[in-house]
Amino acid sequence: MTKVTNKHLLPVYNKPMIYYPIDTLKKSGVTELLIITGTESAGDFMKLLGSGDELGVHITFRVQEGTAGIADALKLAENFVGNENFAVILGDNIYEENFKTIIQNFTNGAHIFLQEVEYADRFGVATLNEKNEVITIVEKPHTPETNFAVTGLYVYDSSVFKKLEIVELSNRGEYEITDVNQMYIDDSQMTASFLEKGWNDAGTHESLFYASKLARAMALEAQ
Repeated sequence: MTKVTNKHLLPVYNKPMIYYPIDTLKKSGVTELLIITGTESAGDFMKLLGSGDELGVHITFRVQEGTAGIADALKLAENFVGNENFAVILGDNIYEENFKTIIQNFTNGAHIFLQEVEYADRFGVATLNEKNEVITIVEKPHTPETNFAVTGLYVYDSSVFKKLEIVELSNRGEYEITDVNQMYIDDSQMTASFLEKGWNDAGTHESLFYASKLARAMALEAQ
């Protein structure tokens, strides 16, 4: 399917996938958005979303050259963000939850959102201590120590851009957001909370199917 279009433009129930993370941010009080996309699909995103007015947000676009990972893409946000705190959401993550309180009350450091999952090896996996503090995050481990997946929503202060300057290329050939999060952990500046409602990462054919089921349930509940 993704030979002819970007995954984030595929339909999930009754809307393009990208609409869901935009709606999550809007409900959380974030309406100034920067969408970072690759060169091949940039025009498609711009044609679909435009300025964002129809969705009740204001959208700016940046184009990532190559595919060097989330942390590499995030570097493109520095001028847009300035010295402000900000939220990052991945385009294939669908949340039932409202994050307005956490995002609006965030002051410094970083905050991540965890979910217990069956197949943790698909995700960054967090290990917690007896105080429920995150002590390590491992990206897609072959043998996960826990089933606590790091979901695709992160809240950062602007110090993240200094961390992005020193993050190293991983064995997968990418600049990993997991390594950035680990820097915050090492500096004792990471907090985390567990999701209380539904979440789906539509990264596989199977999870795309379940994403549509979740989106349908959300739409029916909103009626």
